Amino acid sequence: MKMTLMGGLVAGTALVGVAAHAEETISAVHAFPETLVYTKSFLEFVDKVNEAGEGVIQIEVRGGPEAIGMFQQPDAVRNGVVDMVYTPGSFYAGTLPEKDALVGSNLTAVETRENGGIALIDEIHQSKMGVKYLGWFDSNVSYNLWSVEEPQTDENGNLLIEDWKLRGNAVYNAFFTEYLGAQVIDLPTTDVYSGLERGVVNATGWTQIGLIDLKWNEFLNWRIEPNFFSTDLGVIVNLDTWNGLSEEARTILQDVAIEHEASSAAKLGAMRDEQFAALEEGGMQVFELEGEARDNYLAAAREKTFERMRTQMEAHPDGLANYDRLIELFYAD
Repeated sequence: MKMTLMGGLVAGTALVGVAAHAEETISAVHAFPETLVYTKSFLEFVDKVNEAGEGVIQIEVRGGPEAIGMFQQPDAVRNGVVDMVYTPGSFYAGTLPEKDALVGSNLTAVETRENGGIALIDEIHQSKMGVKYLGWFDSNVSYNLWSVEEPQTDENGNLLIEDWKLRGNAVYNAFFTEYLGAQVIDLPTTDVYSGLERGVVNATGWTQIGLIDLKWNEFLNWRIEPNFFSTDLGVIVNLDTWNGLSEEARTILQDVAIEHEASSAAKLGAMRDEQFAALEEGGMQVFELEGEARDNYLAAAREKTFERMRTQMEAHPDGLANYDRLIELFYAD
């Protein structure tokens, strides 16, 4: 059997000898367009699996939101229409509100893999959705508010947003509406460029990287600090598909996913610094909240997210069974 760099990662258990079964193939889709940095990270993971899994397991990517709508993808993998999906947990928050532990986290995937947080999230995914949570990719990246116009503050240094037409979505809305008091305009990622171009929105939340890929920097001129939240992008696999794979195939998928959790966190952290520099060179300015206003802003982002998680968990049959444990594993004081 051909041995490669990634093959060495799992050689101890997965690539010893010649596979006694035919090569298995699973299908996959990704939530965002192929040009976005996060999708590129997922496709890099796919390449690693297909290299390490030659003769054992291969991932066949069917496309992104043009293949299956981004908000329909979680149900598609749950129902077995596709075997694997790379998507934000926020896209299936109604089914699994515990995903907010990742949104409110100040830790990386590496840390939560080590402390048992990802194992708990996997257990909850299997129980509530019938999917395997394979890995939390592209952590170590958080969010900022970005605006067209220079932000204004009141006498206490808090943001004034009466004139904002703030793009929202499920990730941010509890923080935006309950703390900032914003009236948000929900737009999918694919519609934000035209929304900015037409003036439908003039501010948005977005992660620290990817703005250039999306070309939103053609309109957005200000990055507001401090940053908040964490990305919650992960790979989920239909549980029947997962259980039907050979042990060798499952080991390769899991080992490569764990390696990619670490490598993507490091890579995207460096990319954030590069993109901030490129944006500022292109004219992006930074607006800093300070003092008590800054502290309150950060506290609200975390607290409103965990409050949302608590409220939504209370509506589920198992209630708050894992609430305290999730915060303990995903947030470090």
